[in-house]
Amino acid sequence: MAEYETIRFRQDGPKAYLTFNRPDVLNALNNHLIAEALDAVSRLSADTRVLVLRGAGGKAFAAGADLREMEKRTQWSEIDFGARRLLARKLETAPFPTVAAIDGFALGGGLELALACHLRIASANAVVGLPETRIGILPANGGTARLTRLVGRGRAMRMILLGERIDASEAERFGILDWVVDGDVFDGAVEALAERLSKLAPVSARAVIDTVSRSADMTIDHAIDYEHRWFQICLASAGKKEGVAAFLEKREPQFGPQPESDGF
Repeated sequence: MAEYETIRFRQDGPKAYLTFNRPDVLNALNNHLIAEALDAVSRLSADTRVLVLRGAGGKAFAAGADLREMEKRTQWSEIDFGARRLLARKLETAPFPTVAAIDGFALGGGLELALACHLRIASANAVVGLPETRIGILPANGGTARLTRLVGRGRAMRMILLGERIDASEAERFGILDWVVDGDVFDGAVEALAERLSKLAPVSARAVIDTVSRSADMTIDHAIDYEHRWFQICLASAGKKEGVAAFLEKREPQFGPQPESDGF
């Protein structure tokens, strides 16, 4: 296993855990951390069925970009946003569920990575926001695009223009967070969610992720046609055979490994 300076990475069978590990600066995202995170996801085992992102220290998931680096970033160094955009897209297009487990602050680039994940679970002390306007920029790693799709134009406009920080309960009400749990049960809730997701039929999970992700940009007829094509793929999968058999035999299904794909 590779040694990292700014992240921790652990593979536990089908479950993988990537932890941002700069707690002294609230896990601020510098270029080195982004590069190490990309390296870690390139090392995921072929049978990975869920990836959980966390922040070390208990005070932050990630409190945005490292502002010492921000001083040196120019329009030319960030012409395509490079590695940061690639990491977000990998989280968003993974063929298995990706989960942001938010304990404390998820601000700026930290929230943008969480928004790229398929699911978000948070402790009750979580605080989220996109405060980039306070330093004269905008959230440009999918912040405006993903937040708008999630909460609607009005709420996204308000949150981003005013750089609002909102607490966990309001973020759950807005639809930014999928679950909010008390801090004393947060670790257990994250692990229970990872365990449950890791037991899904791989083709079925991939089909749901792909169809839900794409449907918002399609007409209703196109979206239904697209999901039906995935339905046909599921019908031919080992997961469908095992799932139906387990139901009829009144037992828990034992789904096989992730089928070979074109990479992550």
